[in-house]
Amino acid sequence: MSAEQQVGSEDAPVRTVAVPGAVLSVSGPRPDGDGLPPALFVHGLGGSRDNWTELMAALAGQVSGEALDLPGFGGSEPPQDGNLSVSGHVRAVIGYLEASGRGPVHLFGNSLGGAVAVRLAALRPDLVRSLTLISPALPELPPQRTAWPTGLLAVPGVPALLRRAPAGRRSPEQTVEGFLDLVYGDPAAVSAERRERAVSEYRRRLGVPYAMRAMAGTTRGIVSAYTERGEQSLWRQAEQVKAPVLLVYGLRDKLVSYRSARRACAAFADARLLVLPDSGHVAMMEHPGQVARAVRELLAEI
Repeated sequence: MSAEQQVGSEDAPVRTVAVPGAVLSVSGPRPDGDGLPPALFVHGLGGSRDNWTELMAALAGQVSGEALDLPGFGGSEPPQDGNLSVSGHVRAVIGYLEASGRGPVHLFGNSLGGAVAVRLAALRPDLVRSLTLISPALPELPPQRTAWPTGLLAVPGVPALLRRAPAGRRSPEQTVEGFLDLVYGDPAAVSAERRERAVSEYRRRLGVPYAMRAMAGTTRGIVSAYTERGEQSLWRQAEQVKAPVLLVYGLRDKLVSYRSARRACAAFADARLLVLPDSGHVAMMEHPGQVARAVRELLAEI
């Protein structure tokens, strides 16, 4: 049973929802979404529900969309048991879907959120109607060199060293510029409004005592998932997914190589692929119109 607290505006309501072991911050659905098929959007490492704003707006007439903050990110506090593994995040999302009663949903995931979505669809196919995976964090060994600095957050002691290092004392604006350069194919194309929102969120996170702990713990969870074998392997679980899957990759992605697309297309039983030459790691933010067009084609098939 969920306990909800309503905040935000009527047009974009944001609420907190209690699920087993966590309290999640969730936005949507919009009032005009009644009667449309439900959808849930799950962000990547270091992200938040705000990462889906553009794509959710582009799909407003096709799905009744909600976006949540995974435990430890955005407006959601870490889980009570401290479990920030991929499976821990899956548990939280399943808890929300069960509490809301909106499943099966069209499930969207970016990066870490893509790994969460794959595992969830394999374990609970009753909750998933389709998958849209944007640069999903499926095991890629060795990872791209440009992804190594992010992976270092998983090493004990490194987050504390980064906070004390000169680079760790950069201004919020400088830090956000570095982040945009990492995840966007063309950082110069990021709007001033999106930049301001990113800086505002980063400043807020600086005052959150658990922010770096959540980031490091979740990074360790991703690294651990990369090494899992047998039935817990994410690639093995991808093979178990029967729902239709849309895969979206960017040729300029510095964190997940587009070369993974071939293996992903082979792993999923019912996959279709969209490759965006000018996109980086967050195609739903860079090219929401093109992604929305592919999603509409998927929905039309279903």
